[in-house]
Amino acid sequence: MSSETPRNLKETVGRYGIWSVGLRNEDPARRGELAAAAAELEQLGFGTVWLGGSSAARHAVPLIEATSTLTVGTSIQSIWQYDAAESAADYAEVEAAHPGRFLLGLGVSHAKLADQYRRPYSALVAYLDALDTAGVPADRRLLAALGPKTLELARDRSAGSIPYLVTPEHTAKARAILGETPLLAPELKVVLETDPARARTVARDYLAMYLALPNYTNNFLRNGFTESDIANGGSDRLVDAVFAWGDESSIRARIDAFLAAGADHVALQIVDGGSREDLPRDAWRTLASLLG
Repeated sequence: MSSETPRNLKETVGRYGIWSVGLRNEDPARRGELAAAAAELEQLGFGTVWLGGSSAARHAVPLIEATSTLTVGTSIQSIWQYDAAESAADYAEVEAAHPGRFLLGLGVSHAKLADQYRRPYSALVAYLDALDTAGVPADRRLLAALGPKTLELARDRSAGSIPYLVTPEHTAKARAILGETPLLAPELKVVLETDPARARTVARDYLAMYLALPNYTNNFLRNGFTESDIANGGSDRLVDAVFAWGDESSIRARIDAFLAAGADHVALQIVDGGSREDLPRDAWRTLASLLG
C-alpha cells in the first residue's frame, strides 16, 4: 500500500466523526429523518459518520445520497454476519455509485453474539484473503483491532484501525504498532453532564453490556486495569478513562488526549441514557460547538 493513499484518507475522514447506531436504521419511515441528520452533520463539520452495530454498505447509502462530502463507514461489520463475497459485492456497488465515500470497517464481534465464533484471528485473515480475491482494496477497509496481533494485521492488510471502547493509553500503544501511516480512529463515548454522580450513572448503564464481553474486558486488563476495575459496573477510574464527561472544556480536553496519544480521528458517540436508535441532534450541535 502506498503512503499516499492513507494520508489522503486521513484528510477525507477529517479530525472528528460521529458514531451512531441510530443512523443505520432501516425503517423506511425514518429515511428522511436520517438524511436530514446526515446533512446537518456534514454542515457542522464532521468528516465521517460511523454506523454502529453490525452494519453493512447498504446502511451507508441513504446518508451518502443525502450529503456531498461525508464519508460513511461501518463500525463494525461482523465477519460472522456477512460473508466476504456478500461484503465485496455490496462494497463494489456502493463504490461504483459513490466513489470514495464508503469505508468497510470489519471486526470479529464477540463469542456471545455469534454462534459460529471460532478462531477469530484466523477467520479474520481468511476474510481479508477473500476480500483481496474479490477486489476490495486494502486502503478502503479498516479493522476494529484491540490486541497487538490484530493491530499488526490492520497495519499490514488494511488502511488502519477503528478501535472501540479504548483509552488514550491504548491509542498510544496502537500507534506504536501501526506506525505513522495507517489511520487510527478510536471511538470515544461522550456524556454531556457536569454532575459526576449523574454522568457516571449514565456511563455505567451503557457500559454494562460491554463488561460482559471478554474481548473488551481482556483488553482493559492488558492495558493496566484490574479485575476490581471491571467488577460492579466498573470503577470510577475505568468509567473516566473510556467516557468523556463534564463541562465543555473537560470534554474537549479528553478528546484532545486521544489526538495527543496518536489518533488521527476520533469517532464521538453521544451517551445520554436514551435509546441507541435516537438521533441526538442537539448534542451533536453541542459537540460541534465545543470542537470549534
